[in-house]
Amino acid sequence: MEARDDYTFVTGVLDEVVEGPWAAARDQAAGLVGLCGGDGDTLVRGLTEARKQLAGASTPALLELVRYLTVRFHLLNNAEKANIARVNRQREISETFEKPRSESIAEGLKTLARSGLDAERTMLLLTRLDIQPTLTAHPTEARRRSLQFKLREVTEILQRRSDQGGTPGEMRRADSRMRQVAKLMMATDEVRARRLGVIDEVKNGLHFLTGTIWDAVLMLARDVADGLRGVHGAKAGSVSLADLPPMVRYRTWMGGDRDGNPRVTAEMTRRTLSLLAEAAREKIVAALEQLRQELSVSDRRGEVPLRLREAIARDEGFIEGSEDRLAHAQHEPFRIRIMQMQGRVLRDPTYSSSMLLSDLQEIRSCLKLMGIDEPADDGPLAELIVRVRVFGLYLASLDIRQHSGVHERVVGELLRLGGVERDYAALDESARMEILRRELLNPRPLLPRAAKVSDQTAEALDVLRAVAEAQAKEPNCIRGYIVSMTHSISDLFEVLLMMKETGLFRIERGEDGSLSAASGLDVAPLLETIDDLKRGPELIGALFDEPVYQAQMSARGAVESTDGSPFQEIMLGYSDSNKDGGFLMANVALREAQEKVCTVCRDRGVAFRLFHGRGGTVGRGGGRANRAILSMPAAAHNGRIRFTEQGEVISFRYGVPAIARRHLEQIVSAMIVSSRRGGVVGEMDEKQAPREALELVDGLSREAMRAYRELIEDEQFWPWFTAVSPVKHIGGLPIASRPVSRSKGDLTFDTLRAIPWVFSWIQMRYLAPSWYGLGAALGGLDKGGLTKLRDAYGGWEFFRTVINNAQREMARARLETARFYATEHEFGERIHNILEADFRKAEAAILSLTGQKNLLESEPVIARSIAARNPWTDLINLAQVEMLKRARADDAEEGLQQAIFASINAVAAAMQSTG
Repeated sequence: MEARDDYTFVTGVLDEVVEGPWAAARDQAAGLVGLCGGDGDTLVRGLTEARKQLAGASTPALLELVRYLTVRFHLLNNAEKANIARVNRQREISETFEKPRSESIAEGLKTLARSGLDAERTMLLLTRLDIQPTLTAHPTEARRRSLQFKLREVTEILQRRSDQGGTPGEMRRADSRMRQVAKLMMATDEVRARRLGVIDEVKNGLHFLTGTIWDAVLMLARDVADGLRGVHGAKAGSVSLADLPPMVRYRTWMGGDRDGNPRVTAEMTRRTLSLLAEAAREKIVAALEQLRQELSVSDRRGEVPLRLREAIARDEGFIEGSEDRLAHAQHEPFRIRIMQMQGRVLRDPTYSSSMLLSDLQEIRSCLKLMGIDEPADDGPLAELIVRVRVFGLYLASLDIRQHSGVHERVVGELLRLGGVERDYAALDESARMEILRRELLNPRPLLPRAAKVSDQTAEALDVLRAVAEAQAKEPNCIRGYIVSMTHSISDLFEVLLMMKETGLFRIERGEDGSLSAASGLDVAPLLETIDDLKRGPELIGALFDEPVYQAQMSARGAVESTDGSPFQEIMLGYSDSNKDGGFLMANVALREAQEKVCTVCRDRGVAFRLFHGRGGTVGRGGGRANRAILSMPAAAHNGRIRFTEQGEVISFRYGVPAIARRHLEQIVSAMIVSSRRGGVVGEMDEKQAPREALELVDGLSREAMRAYRELIEDEQFWPWFTAVSPVKHIGGLPIASRPVSRSKGDLTFDTLRAIPWVFSWIQMRYLAPSWYGLGAALGGLDKGGLTKLRDAYGGWEFFRTVINNAQREMARARLETARFYATEHEFGERIHNILEADFRKAEAAILSLTGQKNLLESEPVIARSIAARNPWTDLINLAQVEMLKRARADDAEEGLQQAIFASINAVAAAMQSTG
């Protein structure tokens, strides 16, 4: 089935089942959409006429229009997902190990083989892969979970319809179910009745962790095992599923990220950990039950190893099951052992992930001793071993994140109550560090027993006590503490002092004067602003010079690094750096920070992991994850990586099993190839960035930032932006527990978070954070400069990725529609002209660099999709412009706010993007 057939089918079903006000909205949309086609003056005239007609509609009529269009786009989006899954499957069917699919596991392994890596060294590289996608609760998913469930069924229906083996009756039932789902979607509120709570967000994350992610990691492992055997043949030896390293393990911020979110308390963190553990136990017990059904091995058919009987005797008090079930298994010792393991998972709080894995490995060894090799290596037992290695008994390791300013206030209070320093905040960095070093080496606690502390300090310390409690049961359930807005090394030492106060950090000086430490957490700096990114290498170098911190890294190295080397995780902020310095400067500063920070780590012998705080959109570091990996500097390629996944990105990547699998295989394939470049199993194979291009792009980034800062610091800009964009309404949209502003006072550029900043630009169809400043930077290039950049585009992965990301977002922008937002304000014409001038310069330069006649000429499928969506999206935008105009009036009518919320959801569905 072709993609167009899917689109025609879903929209045809929708138009068939609508009635009443929805039918009127359908007819109105059909009548207006033709006005929004064409280009140039024709388009402007059509949009103007459509705007005029919508201005005459009542608010209830506008609401019905955007509701109809929202459902239409939801159905189209899922038709696209079904088509992506179908195309991937067709390509997989036709691939061979000699000619593997692009960006597949097999292609990555084939690339290694061509570069000279044999099977043994390839397995060594895979063992060193440490890939950690991190699910966050940032407010970028506008769709309700009830709608997500229905949309997932839409995708499943489309997949059934495309199955050539379906009977006529099955096709009729699929069509009937499609009509039912469309009807139910129309009857479902598109906006939540209340704001999501923290636990709601945790449950959303659990939905994916226990569903598509639980299955995708197993499919990934099978792809790797098949690829090794297919690429290396007999030389791969007896590669089995059960022998593979985990490679990918999940982390989460849901219930742990308290930066600017007062709702994430210590109690919420405890509840999160409990929910994660409960969900993990349910999945593991169910998998053990499947294994119990599988291993009906009788001791009357073969000699059972003594060690299995000894294990059964050791855990006889933990049997899980009725006497009847136990009686049936009296000659089936493997089943008895599995029932004991079920009992320990459910009832033994001391039973850890490592103990469970050890017991599974013992069962495997016993099966192999009995000659039952293949079920031991590749069946349900091997599958469970894979999953336990990835998920443990906690599903995803939780991070704690907090703003450095909070730590400063907490430590200041601790020092004051401990009689050490009355005004810590007033001290300079040198004086702070002197106190922090001294107090970390002092074994006494700072707080007197009866001391009363502020609510903020009590909460901060209680969080760390919750960490200690959890780690006592399962050490890996919490592993990291992220320090937002890290500006100096004292920001990290403050966290160590708080950890010391709660028993998570201990340090001792040996007789020879050396320091040794025990530490429960990685303490990771988050470099977010352009200034912090540029100073990052200096900060990391100074941090590594500190003896106390060297002890911290050595303590963590024993846990995190494969050879016991000192270990440090470093997080890079893509969202705030873009908001701070604009698109090009953020990309350049991040690339430079990666290269220099990683070089510092390598020079000091510190094992490191970069943590990329990427958003869903290009304006917040989004885009294709595998291309981002391949475009990193060679110094960053060490086989370890973390990156955030949030909001609608999670829904898109993990909503459909086939897409989840493809997402993971693209990431792992990119990491396989890039790790070879980075010298994980040998010398670096670095393709150096062209020096002249580096210097040129660095200068261009400064010019782009100058233009960007000039715009946002223009005295007319902020009044215009807050008046014409839906930013203030986004703050009221109940899509997450986290506030849109870092402050409770007036909304300012500095207090506005990066997500609603980008979200608002997408709503208006400018998408400026994904390109603005490029025009100023590229527009003034002479012929020689353009020639150098053309060469760089052809041969430098980083620069090509930056330009392609920008042109993809510029192609999605719609300046003709955006003008209707802009000109609703007295400064609008001027601000719009500034934006459009930069856009046109950037567009001309990109076309010159790429040799294209139009943006996205090299990606025609995406270009056609954008063109087909534009007229329908325009209608939502024009309706929203009218609603916002009415909201600015003193006598704004009842029900208008709900209509605006609905329009925000509608644009998000149409653009498949929020922030």
